[in-house]
Amino acid sequence: MHLHGTTLKRRSWRRVAAIVSAATLGVGLLAGCGSDKKDDGDDSGDKNAPAAAGKFPVTVEHAFGSTEVKKAPKRVVTVGYTDDQAVLAFGVKPVGMTDQYPNPAGKTPDINTQWPWVKDEWGDTKPEVIMKNGDSGPNYEKIAALRPDLIIAVYSEVDKAAYDKLSKIAPTVGRTKGEKELFSAPWQDNAVHIGKALGQEAKGKKLVAGIQAKLDKAKKDHPKLASKTAVALSWYKKSLAPFTSTDVRGRLVTGIGYKYQTEIDKVADGNFSTQLSPERTDLVDVDHIFVINDKADTAALKKFKLFANLDAVKKGNVSYLLDSEGPAVGAAMSQGTLLSLPYAIDELVESVD
Repeated sequence: MHLHGTTLKRRSWRRVAAIVSAATLGVGLLAGCGSDKKDDGDDSGDKNAPAAAGKFPVTVEHAFGSTEVKKAPKRVVTVGYTDDQAVLAFGVKPVGMTDQYPNPAGKTPDINTQWPWVKDEWGDTKPEVIMKNGDSGPNYEKIAALRPDLIIAVYSEVDKAAYDKLSKIAPTVGRTKGEKELFSAPWQDNAVHIGKALGQEAKGKKLVAGIQAKLDKAKKDHPKLASKTAVALSWYKKSLAPFTSTDVRGRLVTGIGYKYQTEIDKVADGNFSTQLSPERTDLVDVDHIFVINDKADTAALKKFKLFANLDAVKKGNVSYLLDSEGPAVGAAMSQGTLLSLPYAIDELVESVD
């Protein structure tokens, strides 16, 4: 499964889907935002980094203050785990990005630019990787060398200290003001937030509405789901690791019509996920289970007797969704972006039909 964060409890695997491989995780990023002022007037960009076609100037309020984006950015660097996809959805190709999933050494192009839902948008562009999932923070020198005119750090762990460093390089937009716990902001809010930073708030709202309509249709087409409880989980370090209802994976499960096992939220205590002790396996004793793992971890999970004995498993009410392998449905769910969600919704609905 894929995670992200500093502490195993909270951030060790945020933005990647489930447990891509128990080896690659953790990321403690940085932190918030404040008011960005830097504008060096550099209009140089390149053919792979066209300016955002939006309305400027624009001021974006975020968790750490407000940032003014004076003109259409041409060289955007994304620090958040999925911010690159959000930016791509608005027609802008980042010159620098974070690798949410580990890219095999020497492999090119980077697998993070090759998901079915982003491959065409990236085209031949090869962005610089300024941070990998598992790093203690972004590479500030690399970011500075890219001469960005805007830094997006929304779906991230960026804190005030990191934000201050980033804002000395270029205007930086942090996570939404309403996000109380890391990675808990609704995907809709993040999408519109980033759209506003690119001068395209109206387009962001339109794209969100389109995806919401797709979710609403799935819910309407499957009315029986409304009476059933579900949960999304992964197998992580020999433990069941369910996601909370506020995590993007949980929101997607309820988005197509299920009720969620919200008792998990209490145990998670503000984190996006939690690891269950064997005696709390009852928390995932629900009507339908969505498992997000690649093949090796899924095989290990199936051998876990407490899981195998759950009613949902015995009745076959389990959707085994590959994370980064095959169709990578888990990755699409975990990323929860304007680009990945349409794909994730289609695959998720198909798994319960």
